[in-house]
Amino acid sequence: MQELTPRQIVAELDKHIVGQDDAKRAVAIALRNRWRWQQLPDELRNEITPKNIIMIGPTGVGKTEITRRLAKLINAPFIKVEATKYTEVGYYGRDVESMVRDLVDSAKNLVRENKRVEVVDKAKVRVEERLLDLLIPRPEWEASYVESTEEGKEENASERYERTRDKFRKMLNQGALEEKEVEISIDPKSSPVQVFSNMGMDQMDVDLQGMFERIMPQQSKHRKMSVKEARGVLLDQEVEGLMDKDAIAEEAVQLAERSGIVFIDELDKICTSEEGGSRGGDVSRQGVQRDLLPIVEGTTVQTRSGSVKTDYMLFIAAGAFHRTKPSDLMPELQGRFPIRVELQELTRDDFLRILTEPTSSITMQYQALLETEGVKIKFEQDGLEELAKIAFQVNQTTQNIGARRLHTILERLLEEVSFEAPDLKTKKIVIDAPYVQQKLHSIVEDEDLSKFIL
Repeated sequence: MQELTPRQIVAELDKHIVGQDDAKRAVAIALRNRWRWQQLPDELRNEITPKNIIMIGPTGVGKTEITRRLAKLINAPFIKVEATKYTEVGYYGRDVESMVRDLVDSAKNLVRENKRVEVVDKAKVRVEERLLDLLIPRPEWEASYVESTEEGKEENASERYERTRDKFRKMLNQGALEEKEVEISIDPKSSPVQVFSNMGMDQMDVDLQGMFERIMPQQSKHRKMSVKEARGVLLDQEVEGLMDKDAIAEEAVQLAERSGIVFIDELDKICTSEEGGSRGGDVSRQGVQRDLLPIVEGTTVQTRSGSVKTDYMLFIAAGAFHRTKPSDLMPELQGRFPIRVELQELTRDDFLRILTEPTSSITMQYQALLETEGVKIKFEQDGLEELAKIAFQVNQTTQNIGARRLHTILERLLEEVSFEAPDLKTKKIVIDAPYVQQKLHSIVEDEDLSKFIL
């Protein structure tokens, strides 16, 4: 984990997310506390658990993006799950423990990528030797032939082969053999075996795929392809062969336990309002809360990679909480999310900043896409202000979907340009206030029409 200060963490988040300073400060402190926790002696570390966070705010204001960017920042295992996808044990559907298994899979991918960097140079050397074996196979000397030849003939033939191999090696390194065809052996990718049951068998997490592969090993297929294509396939095979799967699984479990981040979205959808009592769907919601409690509180989950403890994972929950409130959660679950942050609705100025400030702003994305066709899009300041004004206005008069409204509006604004881009004679388009008004004004004015189009 990088030794980033809270101020540095907030500065990194500011490059991608506009506003929401309170939420950024909360996650920055939580992340720094994770680093501080790792510096403590073992006996004290075992007594301290992460302070989980609930983000409260409407859709499209940055809840998910803050958490995702945070995980990328520290290269930590991260998964985003939706609370509504889970059911309590005994009902058909996913059980909450599966989120821990998904986190371990994410950790394994991270560890595998790191290990790949370590072994890739060694793998490239092996790939070169395998390609040379395919291009000029080693001769198989027959014993009877060797006995009948004069002494030294076999040695001369071997030397000639090595000289030829060195010539091919130089040609291979110079790229002269990239289009030459070779035949390689490929192991077919098997689709995972899944078991669906209404009795919660997902909890067993049996490696049925591995069992079937051991019972009925798959036969390799031979394919012809160019040296250029074969190099990538052979590199993957060699890298996979050089990595210790058991060591990766063990390291992944430790990484998930110490640095894993689970983002639980739509937590408000499993709240039970006091007005509705506990009838109908509320019973199922309460069941999911009960199953979620031990995961957040700290338990041990069995996975294919071994037992995983959830005691020190960081859980960040989010929800709009329009019709419910965090106090509608089970008291025990509330206590496991001590940090609560309210994210604010986006204003007109926020929309303007979103259009211009982030390192990969939405306007830059559209400019880059259309520039591939030779079309240059220039956004004037008054045009950006008009777009921000329209986005804010539509969110106020229809459903408020936050920053996602900008994608809808820009798609509508540039629809004609995107369609005509290959055939346009004028390859420079200026997006100013009159242009925006011409394309969108009639839709925005008609409230009923804007509900369907924007």
